[in-house]
Amino acid sequence: MNYWEIFKKGIFEMNPIFRLALSLCPALAVTATVFNALGMGFAVMAVITVNNIVVSLVKNFVNPKVRVPMFITIIATIVTLTILVLEAYAPAVYKELGLYLELVVVFAIILARAEVFAMKNDVISSAVDGLGMGAGFALAMLFIGAFRELFGTGTILSGTSMVMQVFPQSYDGPMIIILAPGAFLVIGLMIGMFNVIGEYQDKQAAAKAKAASQLNMQRSEAV
Repeated sequence: MNYWEIFKKGIFEMNPIFRLALSLCPALAVTATVFNALGMGFAVMAVITVNNIVVSLVKNFVNPKVRVPMFITIIATIVTLTILVLEAYAPAVYKELGLYLELVVVFAIILARAEVFAMKNDVISSAVDGLGMGAGFALAMLFIGAFRELFGTGTILSGTSMVMQVFPQSYDGPMIIILAPGAFLVIGLMIGMFNVIGEYQDKQAAAKAKAASQLNMQRSEAV
């Protein structure tokens, strides 16, 4: 099995936010700054990867009729451990994300990958799938957070010791960008952009397949 193919699907082809439009709640709520967006992105990446591994390990010992309660129990346990780790070693992230960390338990993308992939594949493939989907989620959160913070306040990584003043301090960005309505607009525009790129790639792939088919036919006729 090609692990790279599994991994990269989560980055673009099946990006949780931009292509599947799943787990949009954190994309709206915690992407006003890059710091918060990355914190949630890495937390979800850790949860989805560990959850895929655990589900793949225990899938043969669980009655399919109770698989959903099993998913919720496993995810809730992993999320609780993640929250405790963040509270102990990254209190700034824990303080900023707050209640939204607990909502990770019911993120659709985590349940979906457990059901669609981890229940049907081996441990390594499931771990790679979790990393890929988690990385795609984190990158999407980063893009949204960077756009909103940059054009909303003119800075990147505000609230941290690594804050960068990109635009002049006199910059007075539109307040709507860092509010919830602005998040809807930004996410909608980015989803549209990803769809256009995806359609272009599909057309390119179809054209290559057609050209290869015609070449094979010509070779067959020549023989």
